[in-house]
Amino acid sequence: MPRVALDGLPRDGRLWVFGAERALDADEEALVLAEVDQFLEGWKAHGVPLRGARTMREGRFLMVGVDASGVPPSGCSLDAMVRSLRELEARLGVGLVDHGQVYYRADSGEVRRVARPEFRRLGETGEVGPHTRVLDTTLTHIGSLEEGWERPARETWHARLLPTERIEAPKP
Repeated sequence: MPRVALDGLPRDGRLWVFGAERALDADEEALVLAEVDQFLEGWKAHGVPLRGARTMREGRFLMVGVDASGVPPSGCSLDAMVRSLRELEARLGVGLVDHGQVYYRADSGEVRRVARPEFRRLGETGEVGPHTRVLDTTLTHIGSLEEGWERPARETWHARLLPTERIEAPKP
């Protein structure tokens, strides 16, 4: 089935965000997109082609979406996507599928990646806090991208990793 642009899928379409452990160079990014395009062209659930899309942001975040209004992706079809990405990880020598990481924007503007316990520790030392911009790789619906996938930590689940005395209520 032909691939479409991510914003061409319904807002309630499923979304997966994969963060690379480091920024990819132009050749690596092109390889990732070409491999994902090839996968999406043959992606099926129970023999029915899925209408998928992909995009890359910040040179390190692969976003894959699917129109789930017809036949939704099955467990086997999702396993196939992850298996394909794991093979790509091995070829590139860079992790793509580890969802236990936190991505945040440092004051310098650089995107940093740390494990959740490290983000908590950084919160305790004051190196990150409620205003720190985080990039939320746990979004599950395409429409949530419009609401913003990069937001202050206090507005996301990341706030639970910060000391409670540092969190201030979001302003209405």
